[in-house]
Amino acid sequence: MLGMNAILDTAIERARASLVNEQRPDGHLCYELEADATIPAEYVLLEHYLNQIDEPLQQKIGNYLRRIQGDHATNPGGWPLFHGGKFDLSASVKAYYALKIIGDSPDAPHMAKARKAILAHGGAERANVFTRIQLALFGAAPWEACPVVPIEAVLMPDWFPFTMRKVSYWSRTVMTPLMYLTAKKPIARNPRKVFVDELFTRPQAQIRDWIRGPYKSNWGPVFKVLDSVLRVAEPYFPHHYREKAIDKAIAWTIERLNGEDGLGAIYPAMANSAMMFDHLGDKAHFDIAMGSIKKLLVIKDDEAYCQPCLSPVWDTALAGHALIESGATDATKAACDWLIPRQELNVVGDWADNTPGTRPGGWAFQYNNPHYPDVDDTAVAAMLLHRAGDPKYAESISRAREWIIGMQSTNGAWGAFDINNDNQYLNHIPFADHGALLDPPTEDVTARCISFLAQLGKPEDRPAIERGIKYLRETQMPDGSWFGRWGTNYIYGTWSVLCALNAAGVAQDDPMVKRATSWLISKQRADGGWGEDCESYGDAPAGEFHGYAAQSLPSQTAWAVIGLMAAGLADHDAVRRGIAFLQASQDEQGSWTEQAYNAVGFPRVFYLKYHGYPRFFPLLALSRYKQLMASNDRIVKFGF
Repeated sequence: MLGMNAILDTAIERARASLVNEQRPDGHLCYELEADATIPAEYVLLEHYLNQIDEPLQQKIGNYLRRIQGDHATNPGGWPLFHGGKFDLSASVKAYYALKIIGDSPDAPHMAKARKAILAHGGAERANVFTRIQLALFGAAPWEACPVVPIEAVLMPDWFPFTMRKVSYWSRTVMTPLMYLTAKKPIARNPRKVFVDELFTRPQAQIRDWIRGPYKSNWGPVFKVLDSVLRVAEPYFPHHYREKAIDKAIAWTIERLNGEDGLGAIYPAMANSAMMFDHLGDKAHFDIAMGSIKKLLVIKDDEAYCQPCLSPVWDTALAGHALIESGATDATKAACDWLIPRQELNVVGDWADNTPGTRPGGWAFQYNNPHYPDVDDTAVAAMLLHRAGDPKYAESISRAREWIIGMQSTNGAWGAFDINNDNQYLNHIPFADHGALLDPPTEDVTARCISFLAQLGKPEDRPAIERGIKYLRETQMPDGSWFGRWGTNYIYGTWSVLCALNAAGVAQDDPMVKRATSWLISKQRADGGWGEDCESYGDAPAGEFHGYAAQSLPSQTAWAVIGLMAAGLADHDAVRRGIAFLQASQDEQGSWTEQAYNAVGFPRVFYLKYHGYPRFFPLLALSRYKQLMASNDRIVKFGF
């Protein structure tokens, strides 16, 4: 039999070869990014809205929607927000409508089950705001079902309680063309004249409580009254003022249309811009918007779905760390060289409103999104360039450092796209029933920025690092974990912070570190792996870990092992068992896959499955373990 070292070497070699094989000729990697049923369903409806129906594609999307339909105790016939999840009303309404408009009979067993579940949960009238707007655009619900968000908001000055600069980048890009649509109220072409009256618990004319609680705070009733006032007053707004707002919204959208990568490079914004340009009769910009949407489609032999966006920079930067750790020198160089020209050094995006004088220097998440670079991507990409050690990357690293420092919020932490974007009262307006209107600083992004700055080791950055560490001390959960905003969930947050604390030189016997490692070890499963599902973001008390009933995940096991190694526990039995799990779960191709969703767009609302996570995180964990076992000090020397 092979010795333990030889088995580890073989596992690393196979995983490295598999990852290198997936690298594209120009050096980058980009994996599928899967969400729930809502975006494929919305894409189906978009084609019917425009009467540009690709029948073979629609049938493949139908196959996808039928496959992911729920069929278990907590979801008997509806659609979940993540694999194996509970019934979600809004996703189910959209998926049902999409299947019906594709041609599925309402009497088909899968449709009858879905309809029964929808009605049992209050019917389509209780779906979220975005779903009700979608229905209104098809004439399948009245516009009274939707909250009032006057397009005049684009004209409001900074002192006004609600302005577009006060909400997150994704909210800005989604809402600006959407406000045009709610102002003009166009109706879908809907050539098959398909509606879903059967999803409402009563005739729509009898519904008087479209917008109601339960409210998240005392702000809710206040904003409900304000919505009622605006509903009466809006028809009397000065016409010239409305036209000025419409013109500004159109110009704002065109400036950020972003070519083939689309408005904000995210699906809802792209679709809203396409419908806006369609209504305007602006074919040139409409074609650009539709072209960007087509790039998001994943079309296979029997199925198809639409991604929420593309993740090439994130995938390439993360995979680059696995490649460099595993010794794939040429592949790492190719990845770094691909990243360099995608750093945004010229466009001063919306982020600059709160940090005037800071020069651009970040990377976007997608192929191209110059107005909206991502702080997290920038830290991970720049750490990779720094590790690569080529002097030609020095200027790029310097500009990334300058931008990251300029993006630190006043509480010492970092958000994903903006600074101090934390006016929480805005999450209580009727439009924000998803609770994700903002981009506040978070533990995981803060950890990555600390890791980057600490890895560079510049003494003048120490005050920024210390402010970030103070924030992390204050946000540690009572059980020792940290919340993970952009990855599922407490495992992700805790791994991220432990890496940052190690890079920043926080002692391994610091109580903060010891509580975190004790928590991680306590969550290891009998098979040696770790697994946490998206219910950790659900209705349970804050900090409550929710494990999969019978499943450890390669990506989350890798996070936990990397976090423990960063905390100086490379020799701990938990790490050894985690490494053994990764070796045992490696597939015949030398890589890993997982059905479970492993990330989050908006907690409790929108979840993601990065198909690349189980491809590169286990390789990073195995390679780091090998390096530490061969060293004398067992010290992780990098921030990531």
